[in-house]
Amino acid sequence: MSESTSEETLEIPVGQQADGTVETEETPEQPGSDDTFPRAYVEELRAEAAKHRTAAKEAAEALEPLQRRLFSVLVEQSGRLADPSDLAFDAALLDDESALTAAIDALLETKPHLASRRVVGDIGQGAGTPVEDVSLVGILAGRA
Repeated sequence: MSESTSEETLEIPVGQQADGTVETEETPEQPGSDDTFPRAYVEELRAEAAKHRTAAKEAAEALEPLQRRLFSVLVEQSGRLADPSDLAFDAALLDDESALTAAIDALLETKPHLASRRVVGDIGQGAGTPVEDVSLVGILAGRA
């Protein structure tokens, strides 16, 4: 008994892709070809590329602390958080003010105790109405 399968197998010849394009085999470079460069020149190019990679890495490392400071200042200027370090640093929020506001909103929804608190009204301290006559007898009489 032979079982027939409903799956069709697609046979693709070696070197041909499923979309119909044909791969060509690349032949190794022959000595004396015009596309080869002197060893010293290649080493010079590699050294130059390594120098550029090192400089780019150093620039990225120097940029991160500045981005963190800017992020902290932007969160602090919003005035919505008591401590700007409560919002985790995200470099993507530096470019988009609405995304930063949305991130602060999301944090305050989940942790409302992190919101900044401002005292409003008379709390009994600071400048107030001056008291005219202060007498010890008046104070003691008020307590009696």
